[in-house]
Amino acid sequence: MSETTEMTETTGEFVRVCSVDDLPEVGAVAADVNGTLVAIVRDSAGDIHAIDDTCSHANVSLSEGEVEDCSIECWLHGSRFDLRSGKPTGLPAITPIAVYPVKIDGGDVFVSVTKEN
Repeated sequence: MSETTEMTETTGEFVRVCSVDDLPEVGAVAADVNGTLVAIVRDSAGDIHAIDDTCSHANVSLSEGEVEDCSIECWLHGSRFDLRSGKPTGLPAITPIAVYPVKIDGGDVFVSVTKEN
């Protein structure tokens, strides 16, 4: 289960959402970044990603799904999304989700809600 992390500081267009230590070893947490619900995800390689927290198929929180390698699976119907591109890699989802830029600075995770794709 995920917890929502509220933003605390803004640096330019990037917003501090949490500490790296607040993230699970592999998994996700939900965050509100200037009114946009975002899932902050650490994959099995240790890389940190920020994606739209809402599944494009069923309108449920992706941060509550399972992370495997560089993808996240929606807990409701099993749709899978690539964490780098937001593209669906498993049905029933066919519409990509937004992917957001991430910066790590001093052990903190910063996200910009400007879409990469």
